[in-house]
Amino acid sequence: MSQDAGFNLLSFTGKMKILHLSWISFFITFVVWFNLAPLLQSIKATFGLTDAQVTTLLVLNVALTIPARVVIGILTDRYGPRAVYSTLLIVMSIPCFVFAFAQSYTQLALARFALGAIGAGFVIGIRMVSEWFPHNELGTAEGIYGGWGNFGSAAAAFTLPALALFFGGDDGWRWAVAITGVMSLVMGFVYHSTTTDTPKGSTYFKPRQSGAMEITSKGDFYLLIVMKIPMYLALGVLAWRLSPARVDMISGTTTNLVYTGLVLLFLYEISLVWKVNKKVFAEAVPARQRYSFRQVAVLNILYFATFGSELAVVSMLPLFFADTFTLSPVVAGMLASGYAFMNLMSRPGGGWLSDRYGRRRTLLILTAGLAAGYLLMSQVDSAWPLVLAVVAVMACSFFVQAGEGAVFAVVPLIKRSQTGQIAGMTGAYGNVGAVVYLLVYSMVPASTFFLVIAGTAAVGFFALLALQEPEGEIAEIDEHGTVRLIPVS
Repeated sequence: MSQDAGFNLLSFTGKMKILHLSWISFFITFVVWFNLAPLLQSIKATFGLTDAQVTTLLVLNVALTIPARVVIGILTDRYGPRAVYSTLLIVMSIPCFVFAFAQSYTQLALARFALGAIGAGFVIGIRMVSEWFPHNELGTAEGIYGGWGNFGSAAAAFTLPALALFFGGDDGWRWAVAITGVMSLVMGFVYHSTTTDTPKGSTYFKPRQSGAMEITSKGDFYLLIVMKIPMYLALGVLAWRLSPARVDMISGTTTNLVYTGLVLLFLYEISLVWKVNKKVFAEAVPARQRYSFRQVAVLNILYFATFGSELAVVSMLPLFFADTFTLSPVVAGMLASGYAFMNLMSRPGGGWLSDRYGRRRTLLILTAGLAAGYLLMSQVDSAWPLVLAVVAVMACSFFVQAGEGAVFAVVPLIKRSQTGQIAGMTGAYGNVGAVVYLLVYSMVPASTFFLVIAGTAAVGFFALLALQEPEGEIAEIDEHGTVRLIPVS
């Protein structure tokens, strides 16, 4: 653990250098991941795409993110964040370039599907930051990493259309996309050459077995299996949205093959979980080495409600403002962008509150505010003054994004050697939430949509009653088999 004194954001040495390089890397992954939507009209015109094909690209853009976050979490714990982050940035530049210079819709679709994996970059930095910052600064550091990096989506929306216009012509969008690929490629080499997994003299703890998350009790084994199910259901929903039942972009036969593949993959993953954890059925894990997977399950539910709702609301908010207040698309988009802009301060703020006032208490307050915020948004209609509606949205977004920061202030304090996997699973639940909420939005009015989110936030509040405040020490085993203790309070 880094022993650098203080928390100076203007510093670019020691732990602060790691924080800055990590959030910049995360920022770039989000610029690349979200380089589609701002340029969609130009891409649609170049290829003469139908509305159904556009919908398909948007679905493909997120399809791979859920499993990728889980896999990347496993790889991070095994090989270290430096190697995994730099590799992801470099490798993902390839489908970005393919998308930029695609000559057919098939090439666009395949490249977009592959690019969904770059959305997994977030979980890598969670582990990296946790290695460098002490527990009393961890929430703030993780909040800055998440909030400033997450702003990459808003930065893409504001800069890429102007960049495409600068290059001009029908191919301006291609050069704008290609530049994001160059950013990813260059940052991959920079990250590899300028970071280390831990401060000098510190130990990087790894899971004793790879392939699945290690649990430490029989009950946790079954809970882990249960918590895997929603991720596969969400992937099934994405396949259904491309099926003849929705946009008819894949055949019924292909849809059934996807469903079958997901079932087989789920069964295979259960076999891996059993292989890694069958020992808990033979003998009890020593008390000092145990952790409660229930903690992870609670954080999954909270991130479902926080980041899941953010992704969903960002997608629908411009249209909501335009329809409710009869605004032009440009004005509605500008007003809605305030929701994403709040990330710059709200997510670090949630982490800071968690450091200062306690993990569980902060989450309880922010989750209650989240539920109240969406309840308030469900009441917004054309009779409201526009200014008041914007204030309500901004207030709600504070609790949403501060809640995200508070969730990831807890993640690294559960089991250090599995921080990547825990972050991967929790992060994946954010995407699961987005899939579920957008499905709900396609079926009900906006007011009901906001009420559903408020209801799931209330479920998260009651789930929080089962969360234990991290305290004491985490017991980890180093490469020599020696038990080492890491303070978390």
